[in-house]
Amino acid sequence: MVAGPTASGKTALAEALAALLPLTVVSADARQVYRGLDIGTAKPSADLLRRVPHRGIDLVDVGERYSAGRFAADAARWIAEIRSAGRTPVVVGGTGFYIRALGEGLFHEPALDAGRREALRAWTARLEPGALARWAGRLDAGFGGGGRQRAARAVEVALLTGRPLSHWQRVARETGAIRPWYIHLTLPREVLHRRIAQRVDAMLAAGLEDEVRRVLSAGSPPGAPGLDAVGYREVVAGLGGALSRDRVREAIVVATRQYAKRQETWFNNQVSGARGQGAVAPVWKLDATQSPTELARLVHERWSSLTPDP
Repeated sequence: MVAGPTASGKTALAEALAALLPLTVVSADARQVYRGLDIGTAKPSADLLRRVPHRGIDLVDVGERYSAGRFAADAARWIAEIRSAGRTPVVVGGTGFYIRALGEGLFHEPALDAGRREALRAWTARLEPGALARWAGRLDAGFGGGGRQRAARAVEVALLTGRPLSHWQRVARETGAIRPWYIHLTLPREVLHRRIAQRVDAMLAAGLEDEVRRVLSAGSPPGAPGLDAVGYREVVAGLGGALSRDRVREAIVVATRQYAKRQETWFNNQVSGARGQGAVAPVWKLDATQSPTELARLVHERWSSLTPDP
């Protein structure tokens, strides 16, 4: 798995690595699953998608939820198919819950009453984000935040199964889906902040605002699951008048920096603990200020030394 904060160069590393071995990328990005959200999610270019097979992109509509558990089930199947085709699966992404669900095991949800589930979802949709997070914390002592969708999921599982989501996740860890080798890309803070600002400017120049307009004009509500993400939230607020247009760019930069900090904290606390869970190889931190070509060379050499000859 190639993990790291946003703008750390994960996609560039995967592209460079694809020149050294036949790989297929499995995207572990919770926003790239949405059709029509291309610019703000930094999806791979059409040219890269033609050259390097990808799974986990453009799976659902903007208004649909796509959980970490669903990703883990889909990704486990994709990885098996990729290996059967004689290729190397490389999981690439910055969504920690996706990475943990795949690497530590899948929470197999019991059958839930459909009527109660829909009623509960309607209720949580009416709650303010702060109130929803407080409910999640009361019902699940292990709830660690993660946005509106994550909080709603914690409330739903706790009330409909009688046990908190953190309980089911602990059970799932006992039978992890895969034994990953983690490559953790890191950057000095000032370099990461500079890359984030450059990425935001590039997204805005590429038409992020027009992309959001198209999604909204197609009928998606401003609070749709796909639009509840850094970058999209700020543009929606700007278009709706809740945020002045000249402040949108800075708001995205600040929110992205905060998100990257949370990602880095999560990877340091969660991924680094993989050593104790029987991972195939130790977590390997790499300085992402090096060129993608050099990083790919280092990764390929290490992978070759760990992989037995057929």
